[in-house]
Amino acid sequence: MDQHKKSTGRGAKQEAGDLTSPPKDPREAIVEALLELASERNWDDITISDIATRANLSLSVFRDYFPSKGAILAAFFRKIDKAVLDAPNEDLAGEPAKERLFDVLMRRLDALAPYKLGVESIFDWTRRDPIAAAAINRLAVNSMRFMLEAAGIESEGAVGAVKLQGLALAWARILPVWFRDDDSGLATTMAALDRELTRGASLVARAEDLNRLAAPLFTLTRSLFDSRRTSRQRADKEDAGI
Repeated sequence: MDQHKKSTGRGAKQEAGDLTSPPKDPREAIVEALLELASERNWDDITISDIATRANLSLSVFRDYFPSKGAILAAFFRKIDKAVLDAPNEDLAGEPAKERLFDVLMRRLDALAPYKLGVESIFDWTRRDPIAAAAINRLAVNSMRFMLEAAGIESEGAVGAVKLQGLALAWARILPVWFRDDDSGLATTMAALDRELTRGASLVARAEDLNRLAAPLFTLTRSLFDSRRTSRQRADKEDAGI
């Protein structure tokens, strides 16, 4: 992958500019700088000073916007979310849920395309660092909440939690396929995404069946618990002479 990075123009290091002339949008510049640097080197080799210099900002200005690299990464996730959510989706009306979600996730890949090398480097970092993987998973789950909502798919409740985590895991399996897919039409990626969504729909259907079967048991358990609590409170009052 290192050779692949060196062969691209995107990874070429830019000269640091005049720190007295910050860009109009420092937050955006910092996010862009991090992704550029990630396309050139390992995550652990990137310092906040490197990011500030690449963004043409002083460290004091940098500190006003972000406390850490992780916070910048969270902002990048939100940036991609916004790009997907801002796109018109009227043409999805009337389509099956799977097709709507497929379209939304392909839009997400389109939004990620300019940052592909940086995203790949960050993905590799999460595979080496379990703590990083857990942190990225939290960001991915929250992003997938908005992707489901954009597709008109409910994401609340116990089944919603299954959908969110399942979709985040499916997305983690799709990304390596996308990294290797050099076809402009992304045929291999689309085929893999279709398989993942088909598998996910089957798992969600099972979760919904289980939730329906378990619902009466949960209701009974809560009723018994509430009844015991009421009896205990009544006994406590009697003992206290109330």
